[in-house]
Order: sequence, then structure tokens, then C-alpha cells
Amino acid sequence: QVQLVESGGGLVQAGGSLRLSCAASGRSFSSYSMGWFRQAPGKERELVAAIRSTGSITYYADSVKGRFAISRANAKNTVYLQMNSLKPEDTAVYYCAAVGGPITIATMAIPSTYNYWGQGTQVTVSS
Repeated sequence: QVQLVESGGGLVQAGGSLRLSCAASGRSFSSYSMGWFRQAPGKERELVAAIRSTGSITYYADSVKGRFAISRANAKNTVYLQMNSLKPEDTAVYYCAAVGGPITIATMAIPSTYNYWGQGTQVTVSS
């Protein structure tokens, strides 16, 4: 069983930065692939970024490429999402998700791929 707790959300002006953190409980954090999803009001949950259990392969949605960076610190059981050059359209609730083992390009963007979810953290970007 894995429990995920996100932190770091808040209100920021357009062009600003935030760093989200997701702390995981449980064993073998390094064996889990991790994803950051977001969901805006009235929209479906979408993958923002993912990182494989090996930590060497990452994936980004086109809308955040070059602005966001996902990373993990296995010794701290934590995955991060550094968000730079934020835009009002980045406003959403951001969720951390985990699944045991590696993920594939074909499945990493599908929410049902992930077994564990955090409670979410609100990110609001003002114009």
C-alpha cells in the first residue's frame, strides 16, 4: 500500500514558478513509476508529466514541455514537479499518482494505469 501526499500548490502570477512535491509512504518507492496529473473545472484529468521507476525516462504533455520538469528523490520517497513560466491555463488541481513497475508510452497517460493517488493540490495562476 502506498499513500501519496502532495504539497506546494498555491496562487501565483502568470510567469511565476511553483514546485510541487509528492511524498510517498510505504516501501520500495524506487520501484514505482510516478505521474503528475491535473484537472481543471469541467475538464477531464490529464497527464502533465511522468517518470518511470528507473528514473531515467520522463514524459511531458506538449502543453508543458520546456516549462515543467519532473524529478524524483528515491532516498526521500518524493517526486517533484517544477513548474516555470506558469500560465493561467495551468490553473487546476494537481494530483500525484503511482503504479508499481515501469510504464509505457502507450499507458502512462491513462489515469486507470495508476493504482495510487494523492488528494490533490490547487494551483491557481492569475493573469
